[in-house]
Amino acid sequence: MNKLRSTSEKSITNNSRIASLLTQLEKINAECLVETDTARYVTSKILHLTQSQEKIKKEMTAKGSTGIEVILSTLENTRDLQTTLNILNILIELVAVGGSRRTSILVSKGGTQILLQLLVNVSKDSPPNEDLMVLLHSLLAKIGPKDKKIGVKARISGALNITLNIVKQNLQNQRLILPCLQVLRVYSTNSVNAVSLGKNGIVELMFKIIGPFSKKNTGLMKVALDTFAALLRSKTNARRAVDRGYVHVLLTIYVDWHRHDSRHRHMLIRKGILQCIKNVTNTKLGRKAFLDVSGMKILYNTSQECLAVRTLDPLVNTSSLIMRKCYPKNRLPLPTIKSAFHFQLPVIPGNGPVAQLYSLPPEVDDVVDESDDNDDTETDTEIENGNEDDIEQHFKNDDIETDINKLKPKQELGRPIEDLKMYENFFPELVEDFQEYDLVSKEPKPFSTDVSLGGPIIVPTAGDEQSPTNHIIEIPVKGNQPLQMEDYNKRPISLGLVKKNSNTDNSLQHQGDHLKLHSSCQCLNHEIVKGLDRITLQNTPKNEQSYSSRATTQKECKTSCSEVTCSKPLQHVSSCGSVLFEGRSVQLGKLCCSGADPEEEEVPCSVSLGEQVMLDVPDLLQLHDPELYIEIVKNTKSVPEYSEVAYPDYFGHLPPPFKEPILERPYGVQRTKIAQDIERLIHPNDIIDRVVYDLDSPSYMVPDEGDILKFNSKFESGNLRKVIQIRKNEYDLILNADINSNHYHQWFYFEVSGMRTGIAYRFNIINCEKSNSQFNYGMQPLMYSVQDALNGQPWWIRVGTDICYYKNHFSRSSAAAGGQKGKSYYTTTFTVSFPHKEDVCYFAYHYPYTYSTLMMHLQKLESTYNPQQIYFRHDVLCETLSGNNCPLLTITAMPESNYYEHICQFRNRPFIFLSARVHPGETNASWVMKGTLEYLMGNNPTAQALRESYIFKIVPMLNPDGVINGNHRCSLSGEDLNRQWQNPNPDLHPAIYHAKGLLQYLSAIKRLPLVYCDYHGHSRKKNVFMYGCSIKETMWHTNVSAASCDLIEDLSYRTLPKILSQTAPAFCMSSCSFVVEKSKESTARVVVWREIGVQRSYTMESTLCGCDQGKYKGLQIGTRELEEMGAKFCSALLRLKRLTSPLEYNLPPSLFDIENDLIESSCKVTSPTTYVMEEDEPRFLEEVDYSAESNDEPDVELTNNAGDYEPSLQEDGLSDSEITRTHLP
Repeated sequence: MNKLRSTSEKSITNNSRIASLLTQLEKINAECLVETDTARYVTSKILHLTQSQEKIKKEMTAKGSTGIEVILSTLENTRDLQTTLNILNILIELVAVGGSRRTSILVSKGGTQILLQLLVNVSKDSPPNEDLMVLLHSLLAKIGPKDKKIGVKARISGALNITLNIVKQNLQNQRLILPCLQVLRVYSTNSVNAVSLGKNGIVELMFKIIGPFSKKNTGLMKVALDTFAALLRSKTNARRAVDRGYVHVLLTIYVDWHRHDSRHRHMLIRKGILQCIKNVTNTKLGRKAFLDVSGMKILYNTSQECLAVRTLDPLVNTSSLIMRKCYPKNRLPLPTIKSAFHFQLPVIPGNGPVAQLYSLPPEVDDVVDESDDNDDTETDTEIENGNEDDIEQHFKNDDIETDINKLKPKQELGRPIEDLKMYENFFPELVEDFQEYDLVSKEPKPFSTDVSLGGPIIVPTAGDEQSPTNHIIEIPVKGNQPLQMEDYNKRPISLGLVKKNSNTDNSLQHQGDHLKLHSSCQCLNHEIVKGLDRITLQNTPKNEQSYSSRATTQKECKTSCSEVTCSKPLQHVSSCGSVLFEGRSVQLGKLCCSGADPEEEEVPCSVSLGEQVMLDVPDLLQLHDPELYIEIVKNTKSVPEYSEVAYPDYFGHLPPPFKEPILERPYGVQRTKIAQDIERLIHPNDIIDRVVYDLDSPSYMVPDEGDILKFNSKFESGNLRKVIQIRKNEYDLILNADINSNHYHQWFYFEVSGMRTGIAYRFNIINCEKSNSQFNYGMQPLMYSVQDALNGQPWWIRVGTDICYYKNHFSRSSAAAGGQKGKSYYTTTFTVSFPHKEDVCYFAYHYPYTYSTLMMHLQKLESTYNPQQIYFRHDVLCETLSGNNCPLLTITAMPESNYYEHICQFRNRPFIFLSARVHPGETNASWVMKGTLEYLMGNNPTAQALRESYIFKIVPMLNPDGVINGNHRCSLSGEDLNRQWQNPNPDLHPAIYHAKGLLQYLSAIKRLPLVYCDYHGHSRKKNVFMYGCSIKETMWHTNVSAASCDLIEDLSYRTLPKILSQTAPAFCMSSCSFVVEKSKESTARVVVWREIGVQRSYTMESTLCGCDQGKYKGLQIGTRELEEMGAKFCSALLRLKRLTSPLEYNLPPSLFDIENDLIESSCKVTSPTTYVMEEDEPRFLEEVDYSAESNDEPDVELTNNAGDYEPSLQEDGLSDSEITRTHLP
């Protein structure tokens, strides 16, 4: 007895009744006693306790308990049938409730192997005991999904065929074959097992169980369908099912259940049949068989009948997925997927995408690559596992750089010093003596070229701020030749723009110019164009314009509609083809001259000839000048040689005076759009299929019918290649690829005219490429109405309903795709109802910002700044491939005087290097840059303090050619310039080559920038955030973390983002990432950090959609918020200065206290797009994630009730996983 008690204390932690019983079992096992009656008695008692008391189950499976081992040992050793049945029932009770952890324990103790061996042993009995077989298979079905190796174990032990034979021999015994089928389903997760079962006739066997509608044996039918669906995941079994004609049989069975299940009590059976069809159609043979038996029509009709019942959504979703998969793949209706425009490169790269494109045979993109099996066979989904970036989803360790030697910055010039001397001309501020400048002297000691500087000049750099003496440089002093201001501060000659005095006060004044339309000409002439600066408001006098602080705030914009005089024949004036300018002709598009329709507008419009047009627009567009814009456009070189100007770019625009919430997506919108696409195949006679716009056939004439929309994209930054009318009010739009490329379709900007009111027009952009988009998350495209602009509302607004983004049936060959996986295209669809009849409207992916707009803004800034306060230079960094100038700006504060101390302070200011718009489609980057430039050129105290703190070197547009020609990502070389920073080619990538050269020069003279930041836009994430570079944070995201423990890293790279998170409402620190990836090693951020040695090297990404946190939560982002971000970035640099140089540079605390107020007030006046919305934000419901494969379902985990899985009502959609991977472009 003492021995028994001692054993109990060792094996069972709690001395209880169950402990005593288990101890007895353990004794029987240990002494190999043949006590059948005792074993039966003890196991029956344990079974009774486990059935009646939950705490007994917990005690047996508690940590440290050996209860499971004792039970399994008894099961392995006993030969008594009743004891075996008792133990099996005990195990079933243990895993029945809360069984996930307990099941895992049972598997870890070797339970699977013991049960399989027991199955083999008892199968030798003739006949085997039915109760024992039922219990064995029921238990195996429960624990099998937790054992990843159960398939191999079953095959090796021989249990696989035993279970199959039991099913074959007992088809009429539902009680026995039901758990056997569940076990076969588990076995089939192993592909070898599935093929083996198929060879042994299981596919044919399943159709002896699966059949037409019947109220009997519905439970067995459901389990059989789940098992069959698992078996059909094997392509071999799927082909076998196709060869035997089972696709038609499955469809027939489905229709039968659909018709008879009027009360929808057997939805899971119907879904099981669809799941079988779905798996069969993963093969090319299956898809063909499905189409041959009219499967598209059958599933379309049945799914439409299910729409009225919300609980049948899983059937609709699965049917939709099958139909989309089986929709025949088509190539895009284009002569070639290469760009419609061609630019001959000076040098053809030896490798890379451009070299591959040039080496492709001409017929390669005529191939539709439809492999025998879908790429997505195993997953069937494109659900991206997270929240929301392009290639930057969940961290993949294989893309994170793990080589510490590569991660450690190695400051390398990369070019000989002699080569870098060419950049001296871009840094005259380092040798400027200002003797020729009229500066106010405040110091007694003048600067003289004969006087030595008297010691080293301390230059704080990004490399080592704590030890400024590490960087010592002697500034060369200019010789006796006086410095001419025009040498280093060239500005274009004044354009002689007409400026009119206007009285200004705190109230908003509505002003406009008169436009005279002459009846002698039905076309726009030069006089009309001169009068069309209706949106360029009356300017303040020149002296006020140059020196005013622009500190007034305008709370609201009241606009009124003035009389628009025009003639009806002038409705389509562009058809006259009038030349507006001498020399190179530049034309405006169609001017909406019909005025406001009295039936549509409350304000009447006069249409009599000869009367003058008065347009009242807020006096805010101080940087916009239509005449100047036209002059700049004439000198802008484009590959298509554009001669037209888009009205929004000519007129300019304001941000709308209202908030634009992120769009709430209606339930089921995506499947509705997909169903309409499928109708094209089912009812081809309903499709018009008429080309109405085609860049590849410029001579194509569109029929002049009243119900056809007219399209145009032949203007700067425009992108629209082809338009096909599908139905009366539905159009398929095809975007143009980047020049010298055959992909990168995302940016669009085009004109639409000829519309009618009260009609919902559907637009489908059918050749998008990314697998996900913010269009699935509430983002809307932008529209600009010329009619609204004429009526005093010149703004881009977010429009469109029923917006979604999904995979379509168009594809390209893998060869044409450069071997990329995911060769299908995606559709962006939206529906718009136009507010005015015969209007001219423009649509854009994001707020357009053209190269000509940038050059106009720069000239306006140059003509208005105060030269006594601001040192401003506008240089040409280089010429682009097509001959456009790439601007380089230098901005800092003029020295207080030309005396020694002030000159020293001027020359030794740290550099800040900024760049933007390397990706043309990321127009938001230019708006952020505009906010930065306007802030830097402003007159408020903090702007002056900032200029006195730093010298700014800015390349505001790194890719002018791409911007001009409507590219999305590449330059004319067909390459992503932000992947060329490691080894830029001076012939193919001049802007990158010389921008890097500037940085290399600064490194050579020991004047590393304190900060480098490249402005970007992000298409698949919300908010504004930064990417930086950190060795330690990179190592943390890998399994190679041991080596990083000893790393000592300066954390100051986090300072600037942290400041922004506290001061900029759109900025989100949690979205920032400082991980260095292999795929990003040739980007500006990483190269400037690694090669140049700038610790604070960033990419700042701005959302194209909106914000999900902070002040702007739930709102789509606009130009005012983007420009505010640019201004806040400047503010953060000022705070960074205070933190990094507290001794050298102390600002009055009062400046920082009022800093944010000054930023906001100056932004409100400097530009209309920087006004900050001050009202409380509206409540915003938590957004719903939607799937690009809207009907995709996650594979159901193999549990006992897995077949009962039903998707939630949100399954219509998509999970956009961008934020967790590097928080891309």
